[in-house]
Amino acid sequence: MNVEIKNYPSARTLVAEICGDIDHHTAKYFRGEIDKAIRSHNPLTLILDYSQVTFMDSSGIGLVMGRYRIMSEMGGEVIVASPPAYIRKVLQLAGMHRLTKIVTDIAPYIQEKKAAQEQNESPDDKTKESDKIETKTP
Repeated sequence: MNVEIKNYPSARTLVAEICGDIDHHTAKYFRGEIDKAIRSHNPLTLILDYSQVTFMDSSGIGLVMGRYRIMSEMGGEVIVASPPAYIRKVLQLAGMHRLTKIVTDIAPYIQEKKAAQEQNESPDDKTKESDKIETKTP
């Protein structure tokens, strides 16, 4: 289990790539790492990439709901990206599609925001496309 968090400062977006199982034992670790990155970077969008999640119980729903609450308080949004079919079904049955977008590809969300922001910034203001924040494996 690990989570790799990437910061896209020009899009004010964080992408948390979660690998492995999300259960009672791992969810606390994931929450801590993601929340630390949110506090550090103040994003408008948090993308939870579930493409490498191998198992999820109700703790995975709680992970989404808790990050939704934090991001809503900041005026932001949460997007769940690329969940395997069975996890997508669980998320939809739990009503997560009412709180967040569930998408298969994050590129359009990052690119749209980048393009809109690039129109408003000078060449001197451009920052690196993606800053890797951290990769941890406990």
